[in-house]
Amino acid sequence: MPKVGVFGGSFNPIHFGHLLLADELCEALALDRVLFVPAAVPPHKPASELASAEHRYRMTELAVSEHPRFSVSDVELRRGGPSYTVDTLRALRDEGELHLLIGSETFLDLLTWRAPREVARPARLVVVPRTGSDFNPEAPAAQKVFQELGLSAFGSADGPVLYRAASLPISGSDLRRRARDGRSLAYRMPEPVAAYIRLHQLYGRAG
Repeated sequence: MPKVGVFGGSFNPIHFGHLLLADELCEALALDRVLFVPAAVPPHKPASELASAEHRYRMTELAVSEHPRFSVSDVELRRGGPSYTVDTLRALRDEGELHLLIGSETFLDLLTWRAPREVARPARLVVVPRTGSDFNPEAPAAQKVFQELGLSAFGSADGPVLYRAASLPISGSDLRRRARDGRSLAYRMPEPVAAYIRLHQLYGRAG
């Protein structure tokens, strides 16, 4: 059964930070594929600065097109409504052995998600702290998540994976400001994505 990384997000816009992380995890965890899943309606993101789901999906397609083990799923766009991870994992269960790639802040917030036990059950969690993060898996907040979800410890045979990956100092909010102000997006994202943003005047450039 193939090992599949599930990388969900708003990808608003997708950038080299996302791609570097996915490539590093693909290699480190011997994943056969990383499936990028753009959210249709991210329940924890304000809608005011979101490009449409169709634009974000298309930008993600452009960004991953040249990587042999990257692909994009439109499962959340086809479903419509708020993009709950539990529904996505159920829809992807036949893709292979699922590994859900999340940040450490997201891990600590898991108990606020819809059906968090159902998120942790069908997929192995891969938790990636930001570079310089003081994430401590022994801290009370992390231990509460382990206890509430019935998870084994990091490093155990059936527990989540803690992986401290390299990261780039690129943020979606900075990229949206740059696009709005007509500033350079070079070396921050693949050129086809930057060209798509310019072509469609995303993030307020056209008012």
